[in-house]
Amino acid sequence: MAFVHALTSYPIKGCAGVAVERAEVTPAGLPHDRLFAVVGPDGAMVWQGESPRLATIRGRLLHDNAKLALSAPGAGELVLDVAADGEPRPVDVEKWPGSGIDQGAEAAEWVSGVLGRPARLVREPDRASRARSASDPTALLVLSLSSLDDLNARIAERGADPVPMDRFRPNVVISGWPEPHTEDRVSRMTVGGAEIGFGELAIRCAVTLVDQSAGVRAGPEPLRTLAGYRREPDGVSFGMKAAVLTSGGIAVGDGVTVTEWR
Repeated sequence: MAFVHALTSYPIKGCAGVAVERAEVTPAGLPHDRLFAVVGPDGAMVWQGESPRLATIRGRLLHDNAKLALSAPGAGELVLDVAADGEPRPVDVEKWPGSGIDQGAEAAEWVSGVLGRPARLVREPDRASRARSASDPTALLVLSLSSLDDLNARIAERGADPVPMDRFRPNVVISGWPEPHTEDRVSRMTVGGAEIGFGELAIRCAVTLVDQSAGVRAGPEPLRTLAGYRREPDGVSFGMKAAVLTSGGIAVGDGVTVTEWR
């Protein structure tokens, strides 16, 4: 029997995850997942490949999501009023409609200080409408413990150190599947009260080379080892991106039942 081992939301794209015990998933994924993003002065999204310190920034929504607490090692904590509407700022952020709601000068100064470069914090302008829209085939990132165990065994054979699950930034981690990469073969499955369907294989990038706790690049693993057995036409894959076919509640410990295989 397979179970939900962990659930993680990432309120700010590219920043630290927040573990949750239960959540109501919609076609947009976990609540508040990637609701905010860090962008440069030109509106382009900042990512860990160029600014690994991004991984050390943690965002937590407080007071019925009216406030956002930002924290990072050595930077203290800043609590902001969330600007849910306002003049849209042109941005280039995946899945967003070409704009974001700027969270103000204080947030920009704090984030810029952590990253050591000019940056702004922006919010997705209308998450509610996307949560009601047709299913996003990449709404959730699903990984199994068996896949990570198999990868780390291969890394150990090279004499290198194992990598933790957070290198891959999954939303849903599943335990109990004995075969590595069982997630690749799932077409549809029920997870708690939700139904999830295969979207695409997760192609991995340089973010996996970043130590998520320290915010520094620590490669070449896991990409070096993955390249030896998980190569796809467009890169190396590890994990499944999935669509939420039926909204519902998911909690750590919930059963996972595959109803259709690819």
